Amino acid sequence: MQFIDEIPVWGKHEDNTLEQAKVCARHAEYFALMADGHLGYGVPIGGVIASEGRISPTAVGFDIACGNKAVRLDIPGAEVRQNIHKIMDDIWQTLSFGVGRKNRERNDDSPFITDTHEGWNTEAAKPLRHKANAQLGTIGSGNHYVDIFVDEQDRVWVGVHFGSRGLGHGIATWFLKAAGASDGMMVDPVFLDVESDLGSQYIHAMQLGGEYAYAGRDWVCARVAKLLGATIEEEVHNHHNFAWLEEHNGKKLWVCRKGATPAFPGQLGFVGGTMGEMSVILEGVDSPESVTALYSTVHGAGRVMGRKQATGVTDRKTGVVKREGLIKPEMMQEWLTRSNVVLRGGGVDESPHCYKRLNEVLAAHGETIRVLHTLTPLGVAMAGANEFDPYKD
Repeated sequence: MQFIDEIPVWGKHEDNTLEQAKVCARHAEYFALMADGHLGYGVPIGGVIASEGRISPTAVGFDIACGNKAVRLDIPGAEVRQNIHKIMDDIWQTLSFGVGRKNRERNDDSPFITDTHEGWNTEAAKPLRHKANAQLGTIGSGNHYVDIFVDEQDRVWVGVHFGSRGLGHGIATWFLKAAGASDGMMVDPVFLDVESDLGSQYIHAMQLGGEYAYAGRDWVCARVAKLLGATIEEEVHNHHNFAWLEEHNGKKLWVCRKGATPAFPGQLGFVGGTMGEMSVILEGVDSPESVTALYSTVHGAGRVMGRKQATGVTDRKTGVVKREGLIKPEMMQEWLTRSNVVLRGGGVDESPHCYKRLNEVLAAHGETIRVLHTLTPLGVAMAGANEFDPYKD
């Protein structure tokens, strides 16, 4: 860890990420940047921003309650490895990947059909109930995935990464507009007084998005377990785009983690790497650095290459290539072949070449975390390469 303009920073970052962090720090009581950080909308991914009596919709982001869940199954690793191609075909054909997708299966048991959560009474969420019910258990696009892993004991894990889908995006969009947020990347984050009507509504709507995201990830993990004929034996589940009311250094703060995982002492977290490399189950450790990080850590490996850099730029109307991409499909496939990973979907903007190495960003957090299990990917399922999503990160 180092301090840059009094901001605690883990790992190495591009200048624009650090500049964005400095802007955020000027508007909040506290700001810290995790080692997987990179430029985001208004607040860098990997940013931890905290204030007394104020909450920032910018810091929570468009994908409210995006998070990771991992479950350990009671099926032998050898059996899954032997059938991995069929398993990934079944996952790809059963689950819904992409923008605006509806669940292919009925969600009559969805807790949100008759749910009376106070968040539904907010102007932002009220018109989104039908969309939310239809999309529960869908995965989305970008870096969202369903993965099959084995750990160091050859035990099978399922890992998923996605958030509150159209419900969260709609809530975030409504409140950012209501708060007068500027559009773009290098803009000042907006805050809401938690005692105000707008602030109170946002908290209820955000928490609704959180419960919805948890339910969606629960549904997907249970569905994959059913596909494999397996039972879930262990669960690890966290949001990493969310705000919590916490006490730090004797103060009650609204702590917004945008692409950062809560890591209080003993708290477990699932942190994904790239499609061709390890992921981990970790736990928070108490230390002076942990206090400085507001008990937070990374949520993934962190990007080092923008999506358009990787894919190039093509005119969507004419199909004319305006700029060649740096990553070719054969480069990505070579990495996956070397790693023995079976991929369904996925574009070159998600190639391992576009990311930092997870072991390096974890090492940057030193004594704040402890790795409990190393997960090696066998199969990865993501949205297809041609999915357009303006908020993929």
